[in-house]
Amino acid sequence: MALIKISNSVSIQDSEIEWQFIRSSGAGGQHLNKVSTAAQLIFDIKNSSLPEFYQARLLAKADHRITKSGKIIIKCQQSRSQDFNRQTALEQFVTLVASVTAVQKKRIATKPTKGSQRRRIDSKKQKGATKALRQNKSGY
Repeated sequence: MALIKISNSVSIQDSEIEWQFIRSSGAGGQHLNKVSTAAQLIFDIKNSSLPEFYQARLLAKADHRITKSGKIIIKCQQSRSQDFNRQTALEQFVTLVASVTAVQKKRIATKPTKGSQRRRIDSKKQKGATKALRQNKSGY
């Protein structure tokens, strides 16, 4: 059994990943219609050996590849080679799982600069002047 390395301290068994090879969609001619080259990776987050931290972060992550039932489904059909599509899907999977450890920097609120304030006021005055020209001046 091979290990898939996520980070220095976390790795999962290859047997936890389910593979399906399906026909690719789109243009491609006769080859496309008879060969299953697209690779689909299916990984059940809840029934995996990942640490609780990873599982909770993955389930909370807003990503179209993570289903509501807690499965990661990655489909790759970039190449005509089944092996290349399998490797690409595996790389995407490792990147997705490793991305939950990245901590986002906290945003520090800053004051707008004097120049940006001046530009904002100037544009507001210009729009106001344009609208003033549209008004009906029947008093003249």
